Amino acid sequence: MKVIKWGIIGAGKIAAKFASDLKTVPNCELVAIGSTSIDRAKEFASTWGILNAYGTYQEIFQHDLDVVYVASWHPQHKSHTLLCIENGVGVLCEKPFGLNKDEVSDMIAAAKRKKVFLMEALWSRFHPTFIKAKELLDSGLVGKPQTFHADFGFKADFDPESRLFDQAKGGGALLDIGIYPVFFSYAFFGSPDSIKASAIFSPTGTDQTTSVLFKYNSGLTAVLNATFMATTACEAVIYGSLGKITIHSRFHEATKVSYELLSGEKKVFDYDRDTFGYEYEIAHVNECLRESKTESDMMSHQNSLDLINLLDTVSEGW
Repeated sequence: MKVIKWGIIGAGKIAAKFASDLKTVPNCELVAIGSTSIDRAKEFASTWGILNAYGTYQEIFQHDLDVVYVASWHPQHKSHTLLCIENGVGVLCEKPFGLNKDEVSDMIAAAKRKKVFLMEALWSRFHPTFIKAKELLDSGLVGKPQTFHADFGFKADFDPESRLFDQAKGGGALLDIGIYPVFFSYAFFGSPDSIKASAIFSPTGTDQTTSVLFKYNSGLTAVLNATFMATTACEAVIYGSLGKITIHSRFHEATKVSYELLSGEKKVFDYDRDTFGYEYEIAHVNECLRESKTESDMMSHQNSLDLINLLDTVSEGW
Protein backbone atom coordinates (compact mmCIF):
# COMPACT_ATOMS: atom_id res chain seq x y z
CA MET A 1 0.00 0.00 0.00
CA LYS A 2 1.39 3.38 -1.04
CA VAL A 3 2.64 5.53 1.84
CA ILE A 4 1.02 8.95 1.51
CA LYS A 5 3.44 11.81 2.16
CA TRP A 6 1.97 14.84 3.92
CA GLY A 7 3.12 18.41 4.42
CA ILE A 8 1.55 21.03 6.68
CA ILE A 9 1.23 24.78 6.18
CA GLY A 10 0.77 26.57 9.50
CA ALA A 11 2.06 25.46 12.90
CA GLY A 12 -0.81 26.46 15.18
CA LYS A 13 -3.03 24.54 17.58
CA ILE A 14 -5.20 22.83 14.97
CA ALA A 15 -2.12 21.77 13.00
CA ALA A 16 -0.70 20.20 16.18
CA LYS A 17 -3.89 18.19 16.79
CA PHE A 18 -3.89 17.11 13.16
CA ALA A 19 -0.25 16.01 13.35
CA SER A 20 -0.94 14.06 16.52
CA ASP A 21 -3.80 12.16 14.90
CA LEU A 22 -1.94 11.56 11.65
CA LYS A 23 0.59 9.56 13.67
CA THR A 24 -2.19 7.03 14.42
CA VAL A 25 -3.09 6.46 10.75
CA PRO A 26 -1.15 3.66 9.01
CA ASN A 27 0.72 4.05 5.73
CA CYS A 28 1.19 7.80 5.77
CA GLU A 29 3.87 10.14 7.09
CA LEU A 30 4.51 13.80 7.83
CA VAL A 31 7.41 14.92 5.66
CA ALA A 32 7.58 18.70 6.11
CA ILE A 33 6.16 21.61 8.10
CA GLY A 34 6.16 25.20 6.86
CA SER A 35 5.61 28.25 9.04
CA THR A 36 6.32 31.98 8.98
CA SER A 37 8.76 31.35 11.86
CA ILE A 38 11.66 28.90 11.55
CA ASP A 39 11.80 28.58 15.34
CA ARG A 40 8.12 27.69 15.53
CA ALA A 41 8.53 25.24 12.65
CA LYS A 42 11.50 23.55 14.31
CA GLU A 43 9.65 23.24 17.61
CA PHE A 44 6.64 21.77 15.81
CA ALA A 45 8.84 19.33 13.89
CA SER A 46 10.63 18.23 17.06
CA THR A 47 7.34 17.59 18.84
CA TRP A 48 5.81 15.52 16.04
CA GLY A 49 8.88 13.80 14.61
CA ILE A 50 9.00 15.67 11.30
CA LEU A 51 12.42 15.68 9.64
CA ASN A 52 12.01 18.86 7.61
CA ALA A 53 11.06 22.25 9.10
CA TYR A 54 11.01 25.55 7.24
CA GLY A 55 10.42 29.21 7.99
CA THR A 56 8.59 29.69 4.67
CA TYR A 57 5.77 27.78 3.01
CA GLN A 58 7.37 27.51 -0.42
CA GLU A 59 10.30 25.46 0.86
CA ILE A 60 8.19 22.42 1.73
CA PHE A 61 7.68 21.76 -1.98
CA GLN A 62 11.29 20.72 -2.49
CA HIS A 63 10.09 17.40 -1.07
CA ASP A 64 8.01 14.77 -2.84
CA LEU A 65 4.62 15.46 -1.26
CA ASP A 66 1.28 13.90 -2.11
CA VAL A 67 -0.87 16.32 -0.15
CA VAL A 68 -0.63 19.37 2.12
CA TYR A 69 -2.88 20.21 5.05
CA VAL A 70 -3.52 23.98 5.00
CA ALA A 71 -4.01 25.10 8.61
CA SER A 72 -3.38 28.83 8.33
CA TRP A 73 -5.77 31.69 9.19
CA HIS A 74 -9.01 31.91 7.20
CA PRO A 75 -7.98 34.79 4.90
CA GLN A 76 -4.87 32.83 3.82
CA HIS A 77 -6.68 29.65 2.82
CA LYS A 78 -7.10 30.63 -0.81
CA SER A 79 -3.52 31.81 -1.40
CA HIS A 80 -1.98 28.84 0.40
CA THR A 81 -4.24 26.38 -1.43
CA LEU A 82 -3.29 27.93 -4.77
CA LEU A 83 0.38 27.71 -3.79
CA CYS A 84 0.03 23.96 -3.30
CA ILE A 85 -1.95 23.52 -6.51
CA GLU A 86 0.64 25.48 -8.51
CA ASN A 87 3.25 23.05 -7.22
CA GLY A 88 1.12 20.10 -8.33
CA VAL A 89 0.38 18.93 -4.78
CA GLY A 90 -3.04 17.90 -3.44
CA VAL A 91 -4.72 19.95 -0.72
CA LEU A 92 -6.79 19.31 2.38
CA CYS A 93 -7.76 22.86 3.37
CA GLU A 94 -9.14 23.63 6.81
CA LYS A 95 -12.64 25.09 6.96
CA PRO A 96 -13.89 27.53 5.90
CA PHE A 97 -12.53 26.71 2.46
CA GLY A 98 -12.53 30.39 1.54
CA LEU A 99 -14.02 33.63 2.80
CA ASN A 100 -16.72 33.69 0.11
CA LYS A 101 -18.03 31.87 -2.93
CA ASP A 102 -15.68 33.67 -5.34
CA GLU A 103 -12.63 32.42 -3.43
CA VAL A 104 -13.96 28.86 -3.26
CA SER A 105 -14.80 28.88 -6.97
CA ASP A 106 -11.28 30.04 -7.84
CA MET A 107 -9.71 27.31 -5.70
CA ILE A 108 -11.82 24.57 -7.27
CA ALA A 109 -11.19 25.85 -10.79
CA ALA A 110 -7.43 25.84 -10.18
CA ALA A 111 -7.51 22.27 -8.84
CA LYS A 112 -9.51 21.07 -11.83
CA ARG A 113 -7.14 22.83 -14.22
CA LYS A 114 -4.07 21.22 -12.63
CA LYS A 115 -5.87 17.91 -12.02
CA VAL A 116 -4.85 17.72 -8.36
CA PHE A 117 -6.84 16.60 -5.31
CA LEU A 118 -8.68 19.26 -3.32
CA MET A 119 -11.02 18.86 -0.35
CA GLU A 120 -12.38 21.08 2.42
CA ALA A 121 -11.48 19.74 5.86
CA LEU A 122 -14.96 19.42 7.35
CA TRP A 123 -13.71 16.71 9.72
CA SER A 124 -17.14 16.20 11.31
CA ARG A 125 -18.42 14.71 8.03
CA PHE A 126 -16.20 11.68 8.58
CA HIS A 127 -16.92 11.04 12.27
CA PRO A 128 -18.78 7.82 13.13
CA THR A 129 -21.32 9.89 15.10
CA PHE A 130 -22.24 11.95 12.02
CA ILE A 131 -22.47 8.86 9.83
CA LYS A 132 -24.63 7.02 12.40
CA ALA A 133 -26.94 10.03 12.87
CA LYS A 134 -27.51 10.27 9.11
CA GLU A 135 -28.08 6.53 8.92
CA LEU A 136 -30.72 6.73 11.68
CA LEU A 137 -32.37 9.73 10.02
CA ASP A 138 -32.46 8.13 6.57
CA SER A 139 -33.90 4.90 8.02
CA GLY A 140 -37.08 6.74 9.03
CA LEU A 141 -36.66 5.67 12.65
CA VAL A 142 -37.81 9.02 14.08
CA GLY A 143 -40.42 9.62 11.39
CA LYS A 144 -40.72 12.79 9.33
CA PRO A 145 -38.20 15.44 10.38
CA GLN A 146 -39.97 18.47 11.85
CA THR A 147 -37.22 20.71 13.20
CA PHE A 148 -33.46 20.65 13.67
CA HIS A 149 -31.66 22.54 16.43
CA ALA A 150 -27.89 23.00 16.55
CA ASP A 151 -25.82 25.44 18.57
CA PHE A 152 -22.13 26.09 19.11
CA GLY A 153 -21.04 28.61 21.70
CA PHE A 154 -18.15 29.35 24.02
CA LYS A 155 -17.24 32.39 26.10
CA ALA A 156 -14.35 34.32 24.60
CA ASP A 157 -12.93 37.47 26.17
CA PHE A 158 -12.91 40.31 23.67
CA ASP A 159 -9.48 40.98 22.20
CA PRO A 160 -9.36 43.14 19.07
CA GLU A 161 -6.17 41.41 17.93
CA SER A 162 -7.50 37.87 18.41
CA ARG A 163 -8.30 35.89 15.28
CA LEU A 164 -11.85 35.54 16.68
CA PHE A 165 -12.49 39.30 16.58
CA ASP A 166 -10.01 40.71 14.06
CA GLN A 167 -11.57 41.22 10.62
CA ALA A 168 -8.15 41.01 8.94
CA LYS A 169 -7.74 37.51 10.39
CA GLY A 170 -11.16 36.35 9.21
CA GLY A 171 -12.78 36.77 12.62
CA GLY A 172 -16.41 36.19 13.49
CA ALA A 173 -18.59 33.46 14.92
CA LEU A 174 -20.20 32.43 11.62
CA LEU A 175 -17.06 31.34 9.77
CA ASP A 176 -15.29 30.00 12.85
CA ILE A 177 -17.99 27.93 14.56
CA GLY A 178 -21.32 28.78 12.90
CA ILE A 179 -20.17 26.81 9.89
CA TYR A 180 -20.84 23.61 11.86
CA PRO A 181 -24.58 24.11 12.55
CA VAL A 182 -25.03 25.32 8.96
CA PHE A 183 -23.12 22.36 7.52
CA PHE A 184 -24.97 19.77 9.59
CA SER A 185 -28.34 21.13 8.49
CA TYR A 186 -27.19 21.15 4.86
CA ALA A 187 -25.68 17.65 5.09
CA PHE A 188 -28.81 16.17 6.66
CA PHE A 189 -31.51 18.02 4.74
CA GLY A 190 -29.96 19.85 1.79
CA SER A 191 -30.09 23.57 1.05
CA PRO A 192 -33.09 25.39 2.56
CA ASP A 193 -35.73 27.19 0.54
CA SER A 194 -35.48 30.37 2.62
CA ILE A 195 -33.02 31.82 5.10
CA LYS A 196 -33.37 34.43 7.83
CA ALA A 197 -30.40 35.59 9.86
CA SER A 198 -29.38 38.18 12.42
CA ALA A 199 -26.18 38.98 14.27
CA ILE A 200 -24.75 40.89 17.21
CA PHE A 201 -21.49 42.60 16.34
CA SER A 202 -18.31 43.17 18.34
CA PRO A 203 -16.58 46.57 18.58
CA THR A 204 -14.32 45.50 15.68
CA GLY A 205 -17.31 44.78 13.45
CA THR A 206 -17.10 40.98 13.50
CA ASP A 207 -20.18 38.94 14.39
CA GLN A 208 -19.91 37.71 17.97
CA THR A 209 -23.31 36.01 17.84
CA THR A 210 -25.14 34.76 14.73
CA SER A 211 -28.62 33.23 14.74
CA VAL A 212 -30.08 31.59 11.65
CA LEU A 213 -33.44 30.12 10.65
CA PHE A 214 -33.60 27.77 7.68
CA LYS A 215 -37.02 26.93 6.26
CA TYR A 216 -37.71 24.03 3.92
CA ASN A 217 -40.81 23.62 1.74
CA SER A 218 -41.25 20.18 3.29
CA GLY A 219 -42.32 21.91 6.50
CA LEU A 220 -38.98 21.45 8.22
CA THR A 221 -37.19 24.27 10.01
CA ALA A 222 -33.60 24.44 11.26
CA VAL A 223 -32.76 26.71 14.18
CA LEU A 224 -29.01 27.40 14.23
CA ASN A 225 -26.89 29.50 16.56
CA ALA A 226 -23.22 30.38 17.07
CA THR A 227 -21.74 32.68 19.70
CA PHE A 228 -18.52 33.75 21.36
CA MET A 229 -20.49 35.37 24.19
CA ALA A 230 -21.65 32.31 26.17
CA THR A 231 -20.94 28.62 26.60
CA THR A 232 -23.93 26.76 25.18
CA ALA A 233 -25.07 23.13 25.13
CA CYS A 234 -23.32 22.49 21.78
CA GLU A 235 -25.74 19.75 20.77
CA ALA A 236 -27.39 18.93 17.46
CA VAL A 237 -30.89 17.46 17.70
CA ILE A 238 -33.15 16.20 14.93
CA TYR A 239 -36.79 16.21 16.10
CA GLY A 240 -39.05 13.93 14.10
CA SER A 241 -42.70 12.93 14.28
CA LEU A 242 -41.77 9.68 16.09
CA GLY A 243 -38.85 10.80 18.26
CA LYS A 244 -35.48 12.51 18.21
CA ILE A 245 -31.82 11.89 17.32
CA THR A 246 -29.20 13.67 19.43
CA ILE A 247 -25.57 14.21 18.52
CA HIS A 248 -24.14 14.89 21.94
CA SER A 249 -21.92 17.76 23.05
CA ARG A 250 -19.82 18.99 21.47
CA PHE A 251 -21.62 17.82 18.39
CA HIS A 252 -18.95 18.80 15.85
CA GLU A 253 -16.49 16.40 17.54
CA ALA A 254 -18.95 14.10 19.32
CA THR A 255 -18.25 10.54 20.38
CA LYS A 256 -21.88 9.77 21.24
CA VAL A 257 -25.13 9.80 19.29
CA SER A 258 -28.48 8.56 20.56
CA TYR A 259 -32.13 8.23 19.65
CA GLU A 260 -35.25 8.35 21.79
CA LEU A 261 -38.66 7.45 20.43
CA LEU A 262 -42.08 8.55 21.66
CA SER A 263 -42.74 4.86 22.30
CA GLY A 264 -40.08 4.92 25.02
CA GLU A 265 -37.43 3.04 23.05
CA LYS A 266 -34.00 4.64 23.24
CA LYS A 267 -30.38 3.74 22.55
CA VAL A 268 -26.94 5.35 22.81
CA PHE A 269 -24.11 4.66 20.36
CA ASP A 270 -20.66 5.32 21.81
CA TYR A 271 -17.62 5.81 19.56
CA ASP A 272 -15.04 6.57 22.22
CA ARG A 273 -11.55 7.42 20.98
CA ASP A 274 -8.13 8.40 22.30
CA THR A 275 -7.54 10.92 19.51
CA PHE A 276 -8.85 14.38 18.63
CA GLY A 277 -10.85 12.92 15.74
CA TYR A 278 -8.91 14.03 12.67
CA GLU A 279 -7.85 10.52 11.75
CA TYR A 280 -11.11 9.77 9.93
CA GLU A 281 -10.69 12.51 7.33
CA ILE A 282 -6.96 11.75 7.06
CA ALA A 283 -7.68 8.11 6.23
CA HIS A 284 -10.31 9.20 3.69
CA VAL A 285 -7.90 11.56 1.93
CA ASN A 286 -5.25 8.82 1.86
CA GLU A 287 -7.69 6.48 0.11
CA CYS A 288 -8.72 9.17 -2.39
CA LEU A 289 -5.08 9.75 -3.29
CA ARG A 290 -4.32 6.04 -3.63
CA GLU A 291 -7.25 5.82 -6.04
CA SER A 292 -5.93 8.87 -7.96
CA LYS A 293 -9.07 10.86 -7.25
CA THR A 294 -9.05 14.64 -7.53
CA GLU A 295 -12.25 15.04 -5.52
CA SER A 296 -13.91 13.32 -2.56
CA ASP A 297 -17.32 11.73 -2.96
CA MET A 298 -18.06 12.38 0.73
CA MET A 299 -17.07 16.08 0.80
CA SER A 300 -17.27 17.08 -2.84
CA HIS A 301 -16.45 20.37 -4.52
CA GLN A 302 -20.19 20.95 -4.97
CA ASN A 303 -20.72 20.40 -1.24
CA SER A 304 -18.20 23.14 -0.52
CA LEU A 305 -19.78 25.47 -3.08
CA ASP A 306 -23.22 24.87 -1.58
CA LEU A 307 -21.90 25.47 1.93
CA ILE A 308 -20.13 28.74 1.17
CA ASN A 309 -23.21 29.93 -0.72
CA LEU A 310 -25.27 29.35 2.43
CA LEU A 311 -22.69 31.16 4.58
CA ASP A 312 -22.62 34.08 2.14
CA THR A 313 -26.43 34.28 2.20
CA VAL A 314 -26.44 34.26 6.00
CA SER A 315 -23.93 37.12 6.21
CA GLU A 316 -25.79 39.07 3.55
CA GLY A 317 -28.93 38.60 5.67
CA TRP A 318 -27.35 40.54 8.53
